[in-house]
Parts: sequence; structure tokens; C-alpha cells
Amino acid sequence: MHNVKVKYKQLRKTAIVPSYQSEHAAGMDLYSANEESITVEVGEISMIPLGFAMALPDNYEAQVRPRSGIASRFGITLPNAPGTIDADYRGECCVPLINHGDKPFVVEPNMRIAQMIIAPVVQATFEIVEELDETVRGAGGFGSTGA
Repeated sequence: MHNVKVKYKQLRKTAIVPSYQSEHAAGMDLYSANEESITVEVGEISMIPLGFAMALPDNYEAQVRPRSGIASRFGITLPNAPGTIDADYRGECCVPLINHGDKPFVVEPNMRIAQMIIAPVVQATFEIVEELDETVRGAGGFGSTGA
């Protein structure tokens, strides 16, 4: 296991430091930092504050993903899943939640609302060519390898 140090700055008194819930968890839980309940209506997107800013090491990103429990039970997910927080971002971290369920969803203060994975980043450069090497798949697109 590789340990990466992330600098954490608390911006709201209600903020909770992200945490892993088990020894081998890939993602750490993110907690809402709202002081009062926030209702996410059906079909609505609400920005939920996390109450902290962070400084990731160079060449790392934070991937923000839905929590499977509230996604499968209530239809609550992220409209941009996974969302990316870049290493040079220093503002308050927030999570956009969208309600795909059939009833309003209430985000209570300090509720676990998403998960975050810290991952290395590779930046690519493009080499302009006239031809690409052949593959078995070729130009087959969506669904071309089976359902």
C-alpha cells in the first residue's frame, strides 16, 4: 500500500476529515458540512459543502464518486461521476448530488454523501501521425464487442 499525505484545511466548524471505513477500502467517505438539512428534490442537483480545502501532492488527483448505498437505495449520485479535484485547486471542496430517485432526499449535517479516491495522474502528449496500427477491434464502437 502506498501512503500519500494530503494537506487538509478546515473551513467550516462542521467539517469532518475524510476517512476510510475499513482497512482495505479504496475510497474514503466524504461528509456533508451543512449546518442545516438540505433537501435535494427529484431531478434536482444540489451542491453540498464539505467544509474543507486541501492540497494534493503534485501529480495526484482526488476522484469523487457516489456512495453505493445511497445510490442503490435512493437514486442519489453525482452528475459528473467521477468528479475530479485537481492538485492545484485550493477552494472549498463540494459534492454535486443529483436525485434520480422518486422522492426528495434529505442531506443531514455530517452525513456520508460520497467517497473520494486519491490517485496518480499521468499527463499525455499527442503525436500526430498519418496512420494508426491495426487491431482486431479496429473502428468498432459502442457495443461492438458484445452486449
